[in-house]
Amino acid sequence: MAQLFSPLKIKDIELRNRIAVSPMCEYSSTDGFATDWHLVHIGSRAVGGAALIISEAIAVSPEGRITYADLGIYKDEHIDKLKEITDFVHQHGAYMGLQLAHAGRKASHERPWDERGKQILPDYANGWETVSASAVPFIPEEVAPIALDKAGIEKVKADFKAATERALKVGIDVIELHAAHGYLLHQFYSPLSNQRTDEYGGSFENRIRLLLEVVDSVKQVWPDEKPLFVRISATDWTEGGWTIEDSVKLATVLKEKGVDLIDTSTGGNVLAKIPLKPGYQIEFAEQIKKESGIMTGAVGLITESKQANEIIETEQADLVFIARELLRDPYFPLRAAHELGQDITWPVQYERAKWH
Repeated sequence: MAQLFSPLKIKDIELRNRIAVSPMCEYSSTDGFATDWHLVHIGSRAVGGAALIISEAIAVSPEGRITYADLGIYKDEHIDKLKEITDFVHQHGAYMGLQLAHAGRKASHERPWDERGKQILPDYANGWETVSASAVPFIPEEVAPIALDKAGIEKVKADFKAATERALKVGIDVIELHAAHGYLLHQFYSPLSNQRTDEYGGSFENRIRLLLEVVDSVKQVWPDEKPLFVRISATDWTEGGWTIEDSVKLATVLKEKGVDLIDTSTGGNVLAKIPLKPGYQIEFAEQIKKESGIMTGAVGLITESKQANEIIETEQADLVFIARELLRDPYFPLRAAHELGQDITWPVQYERAKWH
């Protein structure tokens, strides 16, 4: 068997293969509501053979959205369409995950294809006041965020908990907490964006405190038998910033707290020169897996079936998260199985195209 198509059991789910759809923002919502675009986008990847589909970053509060067009789960009315999507995914043999997110200082922006995604000022239409660990903007030209006070921090934790309660009503199988790419939880644990002097700033232990408290809040309502992932940026790619050694320490703590897998990405908190090449982040997933003992997911310019299979075969990671290649080809898992000589079950509607 090609190891890419070996099953993987995590808590109460067993994935049919090691291919996961990485979260990819679609910027196609109004007031956080999922639409038929999301049904087709997500549903086609389930039909295409992926074992696990993680939604795009789904905001736990209106102010937690990157843009006004982000997906949300901050009110009960969001549940029905998300449940329709999840039910479709289940009908096609895949599991559904939600990536719960808060953008922090990277919120209140235009969609990427509108004015290059520039920040929308708080008093403009579709804009709002942003928050962060400290009053430090992402880039100097932007309006600085408000440093969260204790009440603001408590609201963030409550919002993640309430979003998790709604996820249960949706029928979600996996929760992934988005603590990467320069969004709020990353803003707290990176020394480049956290200048606080209270119990949430300064030392490593203080800077990871909010993430750990969000994990605790989520686990108050998320059943122990259901998988919980955390996406982190394993390095800031910047001197004086968050490092892979910090990530190993954090992963060890998260494993003790009952987190099942670290979805291992990098960067995004400050402008940095990142050495892009195929599989450029895999080494970080491998190091975290080997040194902390937690399962990891690898992501980052993974585009070929042999490349993906080798990651699993050599135990560099437990899951392969694929993004852009699955935008180009929603049926990448079916194609990969064919290229690797692996006979897998196809949707009956597509079987006539399986071999010829």
